[in-house]
Amino acid sequence: MKQIKKDIVVIGGGPGGLAAAVTAARQGASVLLVERLGYLGGQLGSGLPLLGFLDKKRRCIIGGFAQEFVDRMQAVGGSYGHEYCPHHLSTTLLDPFYARILAFEMVKEAGAEILLHCELSDVKKENGKIVAVTVTGKGQSVELLADIFVDGTGDADLAFMAGAECMKGNEDGMLQPPTLMFNLGGVDIDRFADFLTEHPEQLPHAVIPNIEEGYDAEFIRNTKSAIFLGLNPLIEKLRLEGSCPVQRDTVIFIKQPIPGHVAINTIRLLNFDGSDLSDLSQGEMDAHLQIPALIKMFKDYVPGFENCYLTFINSVIGVRESRRVMGHKLLTLEDAVKGYKPADTIGLCNYFVDVHNGAGQGTIRVEIEEPFGIPYGALVSKDIENLMITGRPISVDHMTFGATRIMNVCMAVGQAVGDAAAMAVKGGVSPIHVDIVALRETLLAQKAILDTKDL
Repeated sequence: MKQIKKDIVVIGGGPGGLAAAVTAARQGASVLLVERLGYLGGQLGSGLPLLGFLDKKRRCIIGGFAQEFVDRMQAVGGSYGHEYCPHHLSTTLLDPFYARILAFEMVKEAGAEILLHCELSDVKKENGKIVAVTVTGKGQSVELLADIFVDGTGDADLAFMAGAECMKGNEDGMLQPPTLMFNLGGVDIDRFADFLTEHPEQLPHAVIPNIEEGYDAEFIRNTKSAIFLGLNPLIEKLRLEGSCPVQRDTVIFIKQPIPGHVAINTIRLLNFDGSDLSDLSQGEMDAHLQIPALIKMFKDYVPGFENCYLTFINSVIGVRESRRVMGHKLLTLEDAVKGYKPADTIGLCNYFVDVHNGAGQGTIRVEIEEPFGIPYGALVSKDIENLMITGRPISVDHMTFGATRIMNVCMAVGQAVGDAAAMAVKGGVSPIHVDIVALRETLLAQKAILDTKDL
């Protein structure tokens, strides 16, 4: 079997894995980034925007790698930058195809190596450490050796296979439902906004009463990166008539950089576990088969969508929630709500807790008034000495996960993981023994934001 030895191996090239690999390579570590798809960035290439760069006071609270990514996207016309949103705090639209190109550019510039089209297939562990992993693709298996391994799989596959303690769902085991993003062209946004002006009850204020003023028809019409969420009365009516093909109470779409194009975030699969192969396989099929029925619903019942047509389906289903890894610290909802910033904070989050019902309609929303800190201890497995976690599956409870799962927070986490992993390799220590003061100084030098006092 072919072997590759690096200082750091990152499994999974989504927003968190990408940031970790690039950051670690920039620090001089030898890095291999492994990805199961043929591109990097994960859901950055789906049409979803970055949310919550701004906090409730409209201060930018996420910097570093995530802000650099946006700046570089803006430089090539692939983003409008951060736009205030009365519902989502802020939206930062990314052209999904330029995002894939930029991800490759940043990896190449940093000097990290990549291995695409590979799935994790085996993990070898000795004395509480991972000594090697095997990845497989195109009928070939490759053994990867490293000092530090980073789980960027989104579903904690590496941690789970290594025997690390993982959490899943709420106290009843229920997981948030996935979606499959798809895009429509031929949408008349002005006509849709006129419809909202005539029917303001189709806006979400009745079901989400704490949305700030200004989330109205003119916001949807004039904001380049607007996300629309609503049509609850229409959906309820259509469900009673048997004309709504999904088990949810809202429609969500995101305006795209191409005029007349929107990304639809409305597909819902219930009682689904994205870490289960059977659920994942059936879900991919069921999600695709919901698309024609949703397009028909839009054409028949939603003004402005009469002439819409399908332009893009994301490469894979978007799993909102699966496993989370138990770290040396657990970030709890209590700490998030009170805006607690521990001494080992490596990034901030102020996005509201957004937990979709995995068994039916509805969403739980908890407001976060002040940015809270993500502790470094939540990024290091408590069970596996040389295993770090980036992206969604960091050590948070089920409710707090509803806030920290957004992509720019995953990037902030990834930057800290990359820096810490490189420091651990250089110092010959395990990740949990990295000097936190030095790590925070490094992050600040890279323009990360660790406290609102720095704003």
